[in-house]
Amino acid sequence: MIEKQQKSAALRANAVVKSFGRGRGRHQVLFDVNVEVWPGECLGIIGASGSGKSTLTRIMFGLEQPDSGDVLFNGASILGVSGRAQRRRLWAASGIVYQNPFASLDPRWTAGRSIAEPLRLAGERDERSIGEQVSRALELVGLEPSEFMGRYPMDMSGGQAQRVAIARAVVKDPQVMLADEAMSAIDVAARMQILDAFAAIRERDPNMAMVLVSHDLGVVQNIADRIVVMHEGRVVESGPTAQILEQPQQEYTRLLIAAASL
Repeated sequence: MIEKQQKSAALRANAVVKSFGRGRGRHQVLFDVNVEVWPGECLGIIGASGSGKSTLTRIMFGLEQPDSGDVLFNGASILGVSGRAQRRRLWAASGIVYQNPFASLDPRWTAGRSIAEPLRLAGERDERSIGEQVSRALELVGLEPSEFMGRYPMDMSGGQAQRVAIARAVVKDPQVMLADEAMSAIDVAARMQILDAFAAIRERDPNMAMVLVSHDLGVVQNIADRIVVMHEGRVVESGPTAQILEQPQQEYTRLLIAAASL
């Protein structure tokens, strides 16, 4: 477990409330949610579909605005007009991996070009340096650069494409990383390869904060330092991974554990 000696969390959601729709069609999806992830920590956010976990992380990473509450990146708010500069700093320091790599990777681009794009957007112009960084990112996720640099998404398996997406997310050495259901659309063998890739990334960047979103407790048990359990827009339980797995306090958590056959 990470010792929280830093003055501020890498990302913190304070009393976040979020609704969609208006009037009688208004539907509240988050209720006063408080969540934080610390430098060097992997936080697993778990819950069934519709629990609010993906909406929460979109708000935490500045991709949606809450109705109320606050989100802090390195101790400063990212919300509203006053938080615009800090929000841009968060985006520049973030790497995000989504559920479907074939939707997030441009089918017209090779893996090398896709992974290099964040570097070019950040102003990198040295093609040799870009190539070296792309190669290192591919190696980090267990893919051979000579084999995958020129390969297109259509020529990859789902697990290979997802590892390319992960390489793109980490090529700039992000301070914070979000993996939102990154393993739900691939087979068991590919999941293990991706878990190995995440472990290698954390070993390389021991101060990186990581948020791992999943509906499957079995996916996060081997990598998360701490788990937050969400149900119907609320945090119903949180704590160190071993504590949640061995001594769950809530019936909903026990049901998730039973469903994962842990």
